[in-house]
Amino acid sequence: MAKDFKYRGYNLEQLKDMPLEEFISLLPTRQRRTLNRGISNEKRRLLEDLRRSSGSDHQLKIRTQARDMIILPYMVGLTVEVYNGKEYLPLEMKIGMLGHYLGEYIHTHKRVSHGTPGIGSSKSSLYVPLK
Repeated sequence: MAKDFKYRGYNLEQLKDMPLEEFISLLPTRQRRTLNRGISNEKRRLLEDLRRSSGSDHQLKIRTQARDMIILPYMVGLTVEVYNGKEYLPLEMKIGMLGHYLGEYIHTHKRVSHGTPGIGSSKSSLYVPLK
């Protein structure tokens, strides 16, 4: 038997039916303050595109640079391409992501793994025996 996910005691259907103001009161302080201050034009356009996409049969390709957008209940199950500074990477929103920012899941830099030094890269590498 799979455990039903609940966010602060509410399941996903209850959260989707809930008014936005009531959902905002369930969020942690930082997210609550961000949404209470108002939504910028970029975020408003993203929300409109997401509502339009969720209502249609086929999903539209939605791209955004609004990494500071908070994941709301009706966004769960949709895919958005989020900008990481170089390219747009797809992000499928799952129920466990509620209340988090889009940018938390799209990393802006890759991990650097350096190889071995080549001959002449430093004074000590001059004495590395050739294989």
